[in-house]
Formats: sequence, structure tokens, C-alpha cells
Amino acid sequence: MLPAESPDRTGHPLVGLGDVCAAADRIRGTCLHTQLLPVPWAPGGSTWVKAESLQPTGAFKLRGATNAVARLTEEQRACGVVTHSSGNHGGALAYAARQAGVRATVVVPHGAPQIKVDLVAAAGADLVRVDAVDRTAMCADIAERTGAVQIPPYDHVDVIAGQGTVGLEIAADLPDVQVVLVPVGGGGLISGIAVALRALVPGVRIIGCEPRLAGDAAASLSAGERREWAVADTARTVADGLRAPALGDLTWPHVRALVDDIVTVEEQAIVEAVRVLAGRSRLVAEPSGAVTTAALLSCADTVPGGRTVVVMSGGNVDAGWLASVLAGTSREAPSCGH
Repeated sequence: MLPAESPDRTGHPLVGLGDVCAAADRIRGTCLHTQLLPVPWAPGGSTWVKAESLQPTGAFKLRGATNAVARLTEEQRACGVVTHSSGNHGGALAYAARQAGVRATVVVPHGAPQIKVDLVAAAGADLVRVDAVDRTAMCADIAERTGAVQIPPYDHVDVIAGQGTVGLEIAADLPDVQVVLVPVGGGGLISGIAVALRALVPGVRIIGCEPRLAGDAAASLSAGERREWAVADTARTVADGLRAPALGDLTWPHVRALVDDIVTVEEQAIVEAVRVLAGRSRLVAEPSGAVTTAALLSCADTVPGGRTVVVMSGGNVDAGWLASVLAGTSREAPSCGH
């Protein structure tokens, strides 16, 4: 594996520990240092959940968005920011921009969870709705027309560095951690966490977790080259925050260099993990945030043991859907894979 701050073989520089530490200083007044909560019911014990659902916007995305906004020049602040998002990054950027007095526009795909759209609107951002396949192009068009700075959900050095502060906190709170399970969508969170932990915790194993229905990252790591899936395929998963069709140009080199493995989980395992987190730890998790718990519970043969931190990335979930999950019954046992 490559050390942080070295270029990968395509020439893309990796974010370094210094970038993550600087981000921690910038976001301190806006983002919480979330606690590690013990999980006594986890198989094997010695497991903690890092509940990023406790952030002011309900998800880890606030870290990267806050760092990126803090890095804007005065000229850029005057032009505003724009992004595309299924919800959590959009809400985070809108919140961070409002805190900094910067105008934000968020391009939201049709069908995004209403609770996440409401968070974006409540933070005062301008909403633009498009089909999912058109969101990147619309974001670029708005930036060209208005001069707004694009801050994408994951493929941005300041966003990756901000997300890496999750890793800094894990290393500070559990310096002898052995395994860290991280949700994987576009790869920003696991990239940043891996940068921090590789530098601070020798021997730690970093395992990505994603839905089998959106398993592009697992396929990429297995093949040794980035693989892209059709948007129509990744849209099938209940984990709406992990529907990115491919890792980013910047995140893929980090994942290839710094991540040990990526496991995939079935849809029913994700739903069951939401139920378990609510019932046994009193934590509200959205499906994307529960994918790591799903891997912990259903992939014992592929997830290594030891002192484990499960990153629960967010808790912005539709109340009606959550109620139906809590009232439902478990279906057939899920399978898992890489």
C-alpha cells in the first residue's frame, strides 16, 4: 500500500495527514467530535459505533462541506457554491454555507428522500430538481453561468480531508483499534478515514461496506481498476446515499492504495441493521449508515475480528419507512460478498 501524501501511479496525489489535521482545526466550531458508543450485543464484543447521525445535519457530510467552504477565497464566497446531492451532502453544504454567509445551490435528483430535501431547503439553499442522470451536467451548467464554485459530494480534496477527521477521532478515542468498517458510496469518507488511520494506527484493517446492488467499489478493488455501474442498477438499493455509480477520480486512488477490503451486503441485511440499531442501541440510522452494521452482523466470514469501530454515517431517514421497518418481520437470511 502507498503511504499517504504520495502520488498514485496515475499521478493523482493522495490527501495527507497534514490536510486532515488542518481540516480538524477549521471545522471544530461547526462539527461535533462524535463519541464511540459501545455495542455490547455485537458478535465477539469489543465493538463500538461512531454515530455520525449526531452531527447537526444528521450525517458525516457536514465535515467535508464545512472544510471546503472554509477554504474558499473571498472572491469565491461572493459567487456562492453549487453541488449535486441525493440529500446529505446537499444539506451539509447548505448548512455550512449559511454559517459562512455564502449562497448555496443544490441540484437534487427526483426521488431523493423528502427528509433530506427538506434539510436542504431548511438551510436556505436554492433547490434545482432534475433526473438523476442529469445532475452532474446541471451542476456544471449552473457553475458556468453563475460563477459558483462546485463542491462535489466526494471527489474533492477538501471534502476528503474533512471526512478524514472521523479517522482522527477514532485514533484519538481508541488508539488500539484493529478494524474499522466504513460505508462506501463515492469513496470520500473511506478515503479520508484511511489517510488518517494509516498514519496513526499501525496494522489497522480498513474495510469498506456497500450494498451488493451498488457494488461498484468492491468490483473495482477486486479488478484493480475502477469499474462503473449503470445508475439504473445502483438506484435499486434502499441505501440511497450509496448509489454513486463509481468511485471518483480522486477517491479511487485512495481506496486502491489504503483500503484492505470491501464487502457487500444484501438489502434485507441493511434493513435488519436499521432495526437492530434502533432496538438495541437506541440509534436512528438511515440505510446507508446501517450498511456497516449489516456487514458486522451478516458477514462474519469476511469481516476480520478484533477491536472494531463501525462508522454509522448518518441518520436522516423517512419516519414512515422507519416505522414500517420497526413493525416488520425479518425475511430470509442475507448473504454477503466482496
